Amino acid sequence: MVPQDTLAQITQRFEFLEAKLATGEGDIAALGREYADLRPVVAQIAEYRSLTDEIAEAEAMLDDPEMRALAEDELPRLKERLPEVEQALRLALLPKDAADARPAILEIRPGTGGEEAALFAGDLLRMYQRYAEARGWQFDVVELQETELGGIKEVVANVKGEGVFARLKFESGVHRVQRVPETESGGRIHTSAATVAVLPEAEDVDIDIPATDIRIDTMRASGAGGQHVNTTDSAVRITHLPTGLVVTSSEKSQHRNREIAMQVLRARLYDLERQRVDSERSAARKSQVGSGDRSERIRTYNFPQGRMTDHRIGLTLYKLDQIMAGDIDEIIDALISEDQAAKLAEMEA
Repeated sequence: MVPQDTLAQITQRFEFLEAKLATGEGDIAALGREYADLRPVVAQIAEYRSLTDEIAEAEAMLDDPEMRALAEDELPRLKERLPEVEQALRLALLPKDAADARPAILEIRPGTGGEEAALFAGDLLRMYQRYAEARGWQFDVVELQETELGGIKEVVANVKGEGVFARLKFESGVHRVQRVPETESGGRIHTSAATVAVLPEAEDVDIDIPATDIRIDTMRASGAGGQHVNTTDSAVRITHLPTGLVVTSSEKSQHRNREIAMQVLRARLYDLERQRVDSERSAARKSQVGSGDRSERIRTYNFPQGRMTDHRIGLTLYKLDQIMAGDIDEIIDALISEDQAAKLAEMEA
């Protein structure tokens, strides 16, 4: 089990933060974030300590003839709860991803498969929109380029709400679809793919982008089949010169386009830095669910058989209609559990 001195240090730190916040001294925002992060951990420590104290008291009562029967009745119930409470404490003590509580930038692009891949990208967009709606999140499409048949060339969305990045971060990767395309008259099953990238939204303090590092170009926006075409040069393309990253936004307002493009650029640069730090941290990371490899095939959606398979954890579900309608909590919960198990194994090794 976790060393008692570790639990004591965490509790002392929490009490120190509580006292500092009461006086109003120091960086209140930073202290408040740390306090909020530690509060559920300290609550779990308190539950664990309370249970172990009850077990110790019951065991001491075994030596008292008058209390022995009561102790023998209580002890099995208390000890039965102990493994569950210990596991909850281990999970609470796992290192937190600092980005878990952040909003996310969601990007979807078609891969191999031509127009069918573009149509599937649109299906994925609707799946995530419905999932966000079910969780009460705010889902704003900030950049959308459609094909003439209603597919998607590229979509960028901003998703805000409680625990957004924590629940969506394992969606990054290649999503493969097997079905008879709407564009196929022969009835043959095709395999196509779309790429999903989920990036934590970066704040100005995370990523400093000097004006000398970017080139901003304005251009005329274009839409599918001549629709939604702006008659002014309002679309914005920002090129980050050190990395070569290019971000575009083609809303009606040029000012808004600059804001959107800079927001997406910051998120991509922040994600690059996170990947660099993670790759340096541990070779064991490759065995974990959230490798962040955008080229990794993570999931297959087989429409003829109504089957979805997540290849990272070997999970297969035969409820594809519900999944495409946004019912993906079962998949996400399984991915989170697998990631937690890998982190626990690494921590206890």
